[in-house]
Amino acid sequence: MSRNDLRALVLLAEGAEEMEATIAVDVLRRAKIEVVLAGVAGAEPVRCSRGVRIVPDVALSDAAGPFDVVVLPGGKGGADRLAASQAVGELLRAQVAAGRLVAAICAAPIALAAHGVLAGLRMTCHPSVNDTVAAHGRLTHAPVVEDGLLVTSQGPGTAFVFALAIVARLCDADVAAKVRAPMMLP
Repeated sequence: MSRNDLRALVLLAEGAEEMEATIAVDVLRRAKIEVVLAGVAGAEPVRCSRGVRIVPDVALSDAAGPFDVVVLPGGKGGADRLAASQAVGELLRAQVAAGRLVAAICAAPIALAAHGVLAGLRMTCHPSVNDTVAAHGRLTHAPVVEDGLLVTSQGPGTAFVFALAIVARLCDADVAAKVRAPMMLP
């Protein structure tokens, strides 16, 4: 599959951590992956955790798949809304049933627990949600953890490594290295 055929869906809910959402979108697009930023509550601008407003490309209800990866940014408020959304639960269950990748960062792995997907896998998260994630999966304290169809990460400071891990999974390590180099990451 050429990179031009790869598609990613990044979910955006009120209270999302804006760095995690925008870094994922940016890095995936640098890898020439088509990215759709979908508003969970609609296509209107979303107020993120630090007050930045981001305009989704589409409402989640209008996002036409399939997608090679569904990305869930964290931020406690955004993660709570992802966990409470029936549409997000249906999307995640369908993604897993189709054998496609799911990626969640920061507090977003609580949505996996809420929707009963990918239970028992190794995963990481922001320390504020350790108990919920540990009850659902095998909590591992690392910046990025990959297990089966799941990629998880700890928070805003690990967002670049998280996004690059998704690129490596969808494309390959060489593509991830080529995307990383001009960004001057340490």
